[in-house]
Amino acid sequence: MNTSITLADYAHARAGDKGNILCVAVFPLNPDHYQWLKRELTPERVAAQFSGRRPASIKRYEIDSLQALNFVLEGALEGGVTRSPGLDRHGKSLSYLLLAMQLPPPA
Repeated sequence: MNTSITLADYAHARAGDKGNILCVAVFPLNPDHYQWLKRELTPERVAAQFSGRRPASIKRYEIDSLQALNFVLEGALEGGVTRSPGLDRHGKSLSYLLLAMQLPPPA
């Protein structure tokens, strides 16, 4: 029996950037899963998922009116668009890194 799920099976995400700051908003596919998402998708789990990017800090904002969680990762874009040698300087594809996270399934 599978004891974990992939976040992408239950949510979608949108990423953006401002300088060296990555923002990733996560939305449950089913509104009934928003409370589960709030409980399971913690800043600590996001930090573990993004450990290779070495963010200086991670803040989570709950946007209940949209049933969304917004994560702000400072220092996660290798210096930002004008300084990064990375292929995805804007961090747009990093929403998929978050969606690949394994979590306990919703009840």
